[in-house]
Amino acid sequence: MTHPLEAGDAAPDFTLPAACGKPASLDEYAGKVLILFFYPKDDTEVCTREAVAFSDMQSRFTRKGAALLGVSRDSLADHKAFITKYKLKVRLGSDEDGKVCNAFGVWQQKQLYGRKFMGIVRSTFVIGPDGLIRRVWRNVRVPGHVEAIYESLAGVR
Repeated sequence: MTHPLEAGDAAPDFTLPAACGKPASLDEYAGKVLILFFYPKDDTEVCTREAVAFSDMQSRFTRKGAALLGVSRDSLADHKAFITKYKLKVRLGSDEDGKVCNAFGVWQQKQLYGRKFMGIVRSTFVIGPDGLIRRVWRNVRVPGHVEAIYESLAGVR
């Protein structure tokens, strides 16, 4: 990737196994707004808060014509356990090989307590019905994030 994805760029095509059984693909969301959120790890404190917040507002997003898809590198089995444990309503895609994370530029070097490692940088992309990226949030802080995305949908069609 020559530059980070930004508003106006075409969203990279993808197909991922999803916890609901049917694979999730960009084509499936053609004609709809897709909120694609990348998060580091199932069943960790901040990721759980984010997934629960999206789940709690899912019906509001649906009424605005927007679909939600969360993506991490966790396995389908981990996703299913995560969904069951927290009664999540959001669809989760499994990117175990990291190809979709790489395509969206969210797999990056991170640092925690002085230790450097590769991981998912929490990011959200709003993809318009035409497949173009409308908004990008990187290095997301969860409090207020889901509400900010919801408010941003007013101008996306």
